[in-house]
Amino acid sequence: MSNLSYYGWTDNLLREKEASNFNDLPHGRVTVSHKTRYEVVAEEGFFSCELTGNMLYGRDSSEYPCTGDWVMFQPVDANKGLIMDVLPRQKTLFRLKSGTVSEKQAIAAHVDKAFIVQSLDDNFNVRRIERFMLQMVGERIQPALVLTKSDLEYDREVVETALRHLSAKMPVFYTSIHESDSIEALRAFIQAEETVVFAGSSGVGKSTLINALCRKEVFKTATISASTGKGRHTSTRREMVLMQGGGILIDTPGIKVFGVTNDDSEYLNEVMDFSRFVGKCRFNNCQHIHEEGCAIIEAVERGEIDPGVYENYLKLRKEAWHFTASVHEKRKREKSFARMVKEVKKNSSKNR
Repeated sequence: MSNLSYYGWTDNLLREKEASNFNDLPHGRVTVSHKTRYEVVAEEGFFSCELTGNMLYGRDSSEYPCTGDWVMFQPVDANKGLIMDVLPRQKTLFRLKSGTVSEKQAIAAHVDKAFIVQSLDDNFNVRRIERFMLQMVGERIQPALVLTKSDLEYDREVVETALRHLSAKMPVFYTSIHESDSIEALRAFIQAEETVVFAGSSGVGKSTLINALCRKEVFKTATISASTGKGRHTSTRREMVLMQGGGILIDTPGIKVFGVTNDDSEYLNEVMDFSRFVGKCRFNNCQHIHEEGCAIIEAVERGEIDPGVYENYLKLRKEAWHFTASVHEKRKREKSFARMVKEVKKNSSKNR
């Protein structure tokens, strides 16, 4: 038997289930996702589940279950089942699906906090942190920056200066598995029954960090590469584990870049710390590119905004616009195709 409150089950989720057409079925949370097969923890234990045909072919792939989703399923035997429905998602971390311009991929759902994990070596990249943070803020997921390998030699002043525009908006943790106090500080930040997803590139130590937080080896980690000095990437799936004493942790495979799927300029202004300048431009429709009297450009010229931050702001805004335009065009094509199918069916019935 499993106590699902340890996995984040709440009265609000129960009310959502009661509104489902499948409220008479058992519910559970997806702990591991493998393409179209899912491991689900339920009150009766763990089940290996697949999607029904209606779920597989009647939904967009972005609506398929992901790690962290709450699902209703039909048990088939002692440890197998068919997923019939997914409860409405909240606080979902998305990325742009590889090789596409308009398809989102859900990484984890019902997330309270997201740890952006980078190591204090050549992996440290502020532009990447801004990009990750934009995706999280857009879903109202609380971000935190976790810098690993703090036992290595690095210039803390340089790091803090680079993070100046971000550190006021999220906590920054300097951690090392060789320094127990740094791990304890991070553990204290995770509340009981709170879901935390770990996101970052390969080799930054996400799995090792989770093992340290859990005080045992819950994920296998590879040995350090002699040629690069980095841990080899071992996570190949999004997987959930319980932390001793409370907290639900989700490990993810290494991700170099989240493609932008957030098209709200207010979130971008918030992440880049531009909100204090917005509305102060000479023109109401200022695009902050080359207009005379632009408060943001003037702030760059005065040194109040770092030029690198401003350049990445323009890049992310362009990507967000491109994503929005691509989604709009995709929907337009889908509607056109649906009308064509409807017309074909109509003409076919007339000719009978």
